[in-house]
Amino acid sequence: MLHNELKSKVQRLWDKFWSGGISNPLQAIEQISYLIFMKRLEDDDTRKHQEGTLTGEKYKSMFKGHEDCKWSEWSNYSADKIIDHVRDKVFPFLRGLDNGDSFYSKYMRNANFEIPTASLLIEAVKIINDMHIKEQNADTQGDIYEFLLSELQTAGKNGQFRTPRHIIKMMIEMTNPEYGDRILDPACGTSGFLVNAYEHILRNNTSKDLIKVDDEGNEYNFKGDKLNAKQKQMLDEESIYGYDIDQTMVRIALMNLIMHGISRPNIQQLNTLSKRYNEDNTYDIILANPPFKGSIDESEMSDNFRIKTKKTEILFLELMYNSLANGGRCAVIVPDGVLFGGSNAHKQVRNLLLERCRLDAVISMPSGIFKPYAGVSTAVLFFTKGEPTQKVWFYDMEADGFSLDDKRTKTDKNDIPDIIGRFRKRKEEKNEDRKNKNFFVPIEEIKQNDYDLSISKYKKYEEEEIVYRSSEEILKESLMLNEELKAGLEELTKSLNVN
Repeated sequence: MLHNELKSKVQRLWDKFWSGGISNPLQAIEQISYLIFMKRLEDDDTRKHQEGTLTGEKYKSMFKGHEDCKWSEWSNYSADKIIDHVRDKVFPFLRGLDNGDSFYSKYMRNANFEIPTASLLIEAVKIINDMHIKEQNADTQGDIYEFLLSELQTAGKNGQFRTPRHIIKMMIEMTNPEYGDRILDPACGTSGFLVNAYEHILRNNTSKDLIKVDDEGNEYNFKGDKLNAKQKQMLDEESIYGYDIDQTMVRIALMNLIMHGISRPNIQQLNTLSKRYNEDNTYDIILANPPFKGSIDESEMSDNFRIKTKKTEILFLELMYNSLANGGRCAVIVPDGVLFGGSNAHKQVRNLLLERCRLDAVISMPSGIFKPYAGVSTAVLFFTKGEPTQKVWFYDMEADGFSLDDKRTKTDKNDIPDIIGRFRKRKEEKNEDRKNKNFFVPIEEIKQNDYDLSISKYKKYEEEEIVYRSSEEILKESLMLNEELKAGLEELTKSLNVN
């Protein structure tokens, strides 16, 4: 957890961009990310040089012949020089590193420098220097960027791009990714699922005595000390994969993973619904909150889809099924329409999840989860590829620890711990009473209901008995009221001396 001084600096950075003319939050985060990236490049270059000196190995600086592109050099330039230098010299240099083949140039490909004034650039550089990012541990570096991204959830700052962190953690606890798993988010956005999956694996491979707890009860300091150097390298380089159609989101996702300790993340700009994506039977874990709306041009659509539709929420479900290896697990957020939609495509995708997968759970979430940006009702589907469903575990989430209005303030009502606990022990419980929040429904009954997966189809709600008064009692009370009214009118007439 960030201490207040660092939070204040991040907030001040936001405010400077806001007042400096960059009011679009994604644009602001992108430009801030470029600056952090440029500073980290020099820090990384310096570290490698020092390591080479200690080991006796020669290290050729990436800045050789371009020393004026170092952060420590140009960040001290005067206001009349700094903007032109960064835009016309530093950015082209970064794009051209290793002839465009390196991770660095990949990150900066098509990047545009859009900080409008020298004063804003100088202020931003000063604040980033004051954060002392290089000296911070991996937890704090990650928290700095997470706090920066949290501003996307502030009113008016495009929060629809981010899945609430506590919902992400719930889904990861359910899937329980382990070392050796290949993990995918096919529409990764800011990479929230991937960051948290990575930290989950690190936590489970860290000695308990090293794990610390902050003031809010959150664990941190995941050192991964139970992994040797080769295993840690495999976790960093061969475990986490993400794709997004938007280049800005890809850059933000890359920076998020870099700040959390992964030096070269496997994040690419790609429409995974298109012909360019073909990774069938590849991944062990898929975690996602794909776009609910939109469609894709048929000419661009992958030939692997058997379900004929342009609805992206349905196509993504088939994509995830195709991408999972046999026995692979998926937790995905879907709009409620997927659960009960009557089109052929809706029925086909539910049939796919029930007949070719083991649909382990349907968690119905309240409509306020994504407020203030959207009031759509959603559900989490959890399925395992490779065997048919025998019965489905339903849970009716009523509260997620926050109010369900636009303010989303913290409350004491929270079903998430109960969901995680009961999901893990669901096979040990009978869960036959459908008046409870959670229960099982056999596949035969679901088939009889046209593969409908909406919880309202199966849950039995408590009916409150309403006791009505007898007619005699109501009539007697009416007569008494009339007498009281008559007496009151007579008294008022006398007091006003009305004849």
